[in-house]
Amino acid sequence: MESTIIKVSSLSKTFGTLKAVDGISFNVKEGEIFGLLGPNGAGKTTTIKMLTTLLPPTHGDARVAGFDIKKDQNAVRKNIGIVFQDPSLDDDLTGRENLEFHAILYKIDKEKRTRKIAEVLKLVELEDKADILVRNYSGGMKRRLEIGRGLIHEPKILFLDEPTIGLDPQTRRHIWDYIKKLNELNKTTLILTTHYIEEADYLCKRVAFVDHGKIVALNTPKALKDKLGGDVISIQVSGNGKDDFVKVLKSQGWVKTASVHEDLIDINVEEGEKRIPQLIMLAGRHKISVVSVGLHKPSLEDVFIHYTGKTIREEEGSAKDAMRAMRQRFARRR
Repeated sequence: MESTIIKVSSLSKTFGTLKAVDGISFNVKEGEIFGLLGPNGAGKTTTIKMLTTLLPPTHGDARVAGFDIKKDQNAVRKNIGIVFQDPSLDDDLTGRENLEFHAILYKIDKEKRTRKIAEVLKLVELEDKADILVRNYSGGMKRRLEIGRGLIHEPKILFLDEPTIGLDPQTRRHIWDYIKKLNELNKTTLILTTHYIEEADYLCKRVAFVDHGKIVALNTPKALKDKLGGDVISIQVSGNGKDDFVKVLKSQGWVKTASVHEDLIDINVEEGEKRIPQLIMLAGRHKISVVSVGLHKPSLEDVFIHYTGKTIREEEGSAKDAMRAMRQRFARRR
C-alpha cells in the first residue's frame, strides 16, 4: 500500500492584500509524479516555496517526508531536492564541478560523492560533457544537469518548478523522458509545477488544477477528462455574434456546456460528429456564419475551461493584469 509522503492542510500565503495561495489541501503518495497545473500567477510556485521551507505559510500546515514545514525545516531540507524555475547553475564551473559543489554543501563524504556524481552524470546522459564549462551547455543540457544536481543527495522528494520553461518542444519532450526515467529507476516522488497542459498529461499520475490560489479540481488526467465526457466541438464564427450564439446553444438540451474563448466557441456534447450538422443549421437560423468546425475528445485544457471558464492562456493574461495593477498601486503609495 502506498504511503502518504506529503500532506497539505488548508495552506495559505498572503502578501499584503494579495492572497497568493488560498487554503489548499492535498496529499501526495510515495513514488508518485504529482502535478500542480495552472497559469503563471496561480500560486503554484508559492506553494512549492512553502513546501520547501523557502517561504513561511501565513496559515495552515504541511508535512513533507513526515516533517513539519514550520517546526522541522532542516529535516525537510535534508529529504528534498529542488529544481528552480530560474537557472541556478554556476556557468564558470564544469558540470562535474557544479555537482561536486552541491554534494559538498550536503556534507557527502568524498568516496560517496565521487560515486554519486558518476551515477547522476550517467542518469542525465552528460558523462561526455562533464568536464565542459556550463556556459557552453545548451538549454536542455543545463536543465538535465539541474535535475541531476537535485538528486545528488538522494532525496525522497524532488520538486520541479516549471522544469521545461523556455525550452524548445523537442528538448522539452526529452526532459519529460528523463523525468519519467528517474521516477521509474529511483522511485523518487516528484512534485511538478507547470502551465503546459501536455506536460501534466504526459507525466503526472495525478494533477491538481490551481487557479487564483485555489485547487479547483484534483484527480488523474484520465479521470478528469472522463468526468467531462462526450466530445468537444470548436467552431469559429464571423462577426460579433459569438456571445449571442452561446446563449442559444445553452438553451439546447443536448449541449452540456458552451463558452467563448478568444475567437472560438467550445461546445461539449455527446456524439459530436452527429451534432455538427445541427450546429451549422442552428447557426444559419440565427444568421450566424460558421467559418470553421473542429471536433476532439476532451483534453485537460477543456477540463480547465470547464472548472474556471477560461483557458490557461487567458488566465495568464488576467494574472498579469492583476500583478500590473498591484504594482501600480504600490507605485502610487510611494
